[in-house]
Amino acid sequence: MYGIIALFDDQLNKRILKLWQELKDESISSYAFEVSDRNPHITIASYSKLDIKSFVDRLDSYLADKKSIEITFPSIGSFTGSGTLFYTPVITEDLFHFHNDFHTYFKDFNDAQSLYNPGQWIPHCTIANRLSNQKLLEAFLYCTTQAQNIKGYIKEIAVIDTSIPTQAPVIFSKKLKSI
Repeated sequence: MYGIIALFDDQLNKRILKLWQELKDESISSYAFEVSDRNPHITIASYSKLDIKSFVDRLDSYLADKKSIEITFPSIGSFTGSGTLFYTPVITEDLFHFHNDFHTYFKDFNDAQSLYNPGQWIPHCTIANRLSNQKLLEAFLYCTTQAQNIKGYIKEIAVIDTSIPTQAPVIFSKKLKSI
């Protein structure tokens, strides 16, 4: 399986990495450390099968003129019954259009079962996962008191290989143009 992910600018990335470390230090969640190579991100698309060379060639060309996207995370959410806690970004016109245009351009690759398709996509940056109800509450309380005014830029789009459960290596990435 492959994921297409939006990576953040250095400052936003460091802020979320710091929060992941704090949650681990507080014995709330070690989610971020269960997979090597995990980076804070928003998933744009996922594919169960992919002709990777063909896809990467098209992606490289597609991203050539794309600009960074400003992003703000004003809310915290959870997928019901999953023990997942995440930051939810404001869905700006830029973010909405980037996602929809991406799926339109790559429609011949689209996986109908993907939760990241237009009309199903809930953009988010996972903070903790597979938590008990008690740990979910602790993570929520910690994040609402410790992390506020979280904003930055999507600066890079990457393809990750998620076929090995404990790894998520980036197999291709491209920086977006600065705005």
